[in-house]
Amino acid sequence: MSLYGMMKTGVSGMNAQANRLSTVADNIANSGTNGYKKARTEFSTLVVPSTQGSYNSGGVTTTVRNSISDQGVLQYTTSVTDLAIEGDGFFKVQDANGQNYLTRAGSFVPDDTGRLVNAAGFYLMGTNLETGAEEAISITAANRLPTPSTEGDFAANLPASADVGYTHTASLSYVDQTGNTQVMEIVFEKVSENAATGEADWDITVDGNAFGTASFNASTGTLTADVSGTVNLPQGQTVDLDVSLSQTGNEYKLQQAEANGALGSEIDTIQIDTDGTVYAQYEDGSFVALYEIQFGTVTSPDQLEVLSGNVFAQSPESGPVYYGNAMEVGAGKVVSGALENSNVDIAEELTDMIQSQRSYTANSKVFQTGSELMELLVNLKR
Repeated sequence: MSLYGMMKTGVSGMNAQANRLSTVADNIANSGTNGYKKARTEFSTLVVPSTQGSYNSGGVTTTVRNSISDQGVLQYTTSVTDLAIEGDGFFKVQDANGQNYLTRAGSFVPDDTGRLVNAAGFYLMGTNLETGAEEAISITAANRLPTPSTEGDFAANLPASADVGYTHTASLSYVDQTGNTQVMEIVFEKVSENAATGEADWDITVDGNAFGTASFNASTGTLTADVSGTVNLPQGQTVDLDVSLSQTGNEYKLQQAEANGALGSEIDTIQIDTDGTVYAQYEDGSFVALYEIQFGTVTSPDQLEVLSGNVFAQSPESGPVYYGNAMEVGAGKVVSGALENSNVDIAEELTDMIQSQRSYTANSKVFQTGSELMELLVNLKR
């Protein structure tokens, strides 16, 4: 056995334990980092060929692996844009240069332009459900513009006992071209009645303009023909109005008065579903789906390349990255208002630290013993 070989083996052991202590130090330092995946040092032997009666010491080499597939415990927060994943997927994020990465660090907040960005400066990517484009998810840019009304439905019961000349005035609200609420006036006037058959006619006017005549069958109390048409409103706006009426012995009763269109409104709150759909709740109480969060999955997540900022990139060993929504790539379930803690176990790390320290000391003793033997060998000449 070579004394130099023994000393090199001791150095190899000290280097290996130093690498192990480095991963322990990183794990402890990032024990409070959201989405952090612990690193561990694996040892393997380096064997030097030996002859019968003579043994040549080899050494040890290390490989650092990251427990990326091990999920951390979820910690719930009060922020809707704090996101965690229960499953195997990763959030698809981009840096300022547009480079794609994967991460489990889901502490996102709006920046000065409304884009959701995490603590490391990576933007959360999603599919805009209005345009179909993939982009950084933005909140403030999604304030809703007013949509003028184009269609309306009105339904009511008219009293069969009303005398000729009886009128009833109703109203229908709609959204005008400038996004304000306006009211169109609808007047029903009984203009004729056949005493023998009980048939009756009602003239309908909308905002003072003739709209049509409703003729009723006395035996059924229903219209003999539909009443519909186009109402001309100020500023060139038109609304297609359908009027459904009945005539019975009951009093006048409104059954429906609706028009499409929407007022302009700012986002009040954001809600994120378990499938990664981002909804905006506007000040008027309505919900609109804005984005689908984009995710990524790989065949071997533990082989991903670990980069600064708590992000991961594809490596030759990890397999290709598959991007898409949660269902397309099997990413798992999104939990809004929660963060994934680091999967580091402090007690385990401290135990590894003690073991590494003792192993490092033992290897240093091997080197020290070899050094002393070399000195003894040199002194034999004297």
